[in-house]
Amino acid sequence: MARKNHSFYLAEHPQGEIIPGRTFNYVETDAPTANDLKDGQVLVEVLYMSLDPATRTFLYDRPFPWQVKIGDVMRGFAISRVLASKSSKGKEGDLTFSPIGWTEVAILNESELNLVEVPKGMKLTTTMGAAGPTGVTAYIGMKHIGQPKPGDTVVVSGAAGATGLMAGQIAKIKGARVVGIAGSDEKCEMLVNELGFDVALNYKKPSFEEDFVKATPNKINVYWDNVGGRILDKAIEQAAKHARFVICGSITDYNNLDSTSAVHNMFLVILNSIRMEGFQLSDYGDEYAEGVKQLVEWISEGKIKPKETMVKGGLKVADSAINQLFSGGNTGKLILEVKPYEEVSLV
Repeated sequence: MARKNHSFYLAEHPQGEIIPGRTFNYVETDAPTANDLKDGQVLVEVLYMSLDPATRTFLYDRPFPWQVKIGDVMRGFAISRVLASKSSKGKEGDLTFSPIGWTEVAILNESELNLVEVPKGMKLTTTMGAAGPTGVTAYIGMKHIGQPKPGDTVVVSGAAGATGLMAGQIAKIKGARVVGIAGSDEKCEMLVNELGFDVALNYKKPSFEEDFVKATPNKINVYWDNVGGRILDKAIEQAAKHARFVICGSITDYNNLDSTSAVHNMFLVILNSIRMEGFQLSDYGDEYAEGVKQLVEWISEGKIKPKETMVKGGLKVADSAINQLFSGGNTGKLILEVKPYEEVSLV
């Protein structure tokens, strides 16, 4: 009996949150096989899918990088295992982290292969999080823009998310005093007690703005922004002269491209000579290997503690799982387990 494949195809551009069963069509087809391969291609099976906040921007109903159009398979990266190959760059059994999309089995061109080597003592999924693109994003942003120094006060918004908790831990390694902002007391306790943040603030508390000022008595030297909105505004108010603002994300607005949550303190950016710079990991592609090497070293030494939230249930729950990113349901890297690595067998 032919193996079946399942995929998510975009049915409509969501105006707010992704609506399970409506935003996408979950479609069953016959899975591609080794017989379908052309020279320079590999057949892969998805194991773990990366769920990232920026994925929401792929669904905007306007020209945008990586835009998904109606009827297209949803874009996304995943760790997959090679089932069959007609490429010299990947053999049966190899693992790859590639832009496979929201599907279970697919054919990749060899140019899309990014073979994964799991460092000794680490989990496979760490290579897509703390020792992968997520961690390297934090490494690059801090190295080139944040540049934390001993004694600096570094504030990280979205501090319990995948990139935020990495950025905060890197700042601690550099000798900074780190203040994390998260959405629950439980996450704040984790940041301080497990990851070594000096202070953590719950932005949902009525006293948040007062707490923010108390936590930054010497002002802010480095601000890592994952959320935008009012918290960014407050950070600008508390910024020291020549502060560095790393603009990594704006999750406040991802579900609403027409949001009116504008920054109102731009004059203070001028007055205090604040450097605000956005970036993408692709801007520093030639430093990716350097970042992975350093992160693996720090993780091995116990200086960085990876965190991830693993969602089980297979591909079929992807359209509901991704909303955890916007409701605060995840701590660290959000990963969907499509097929456990231990259960994989080559067929």
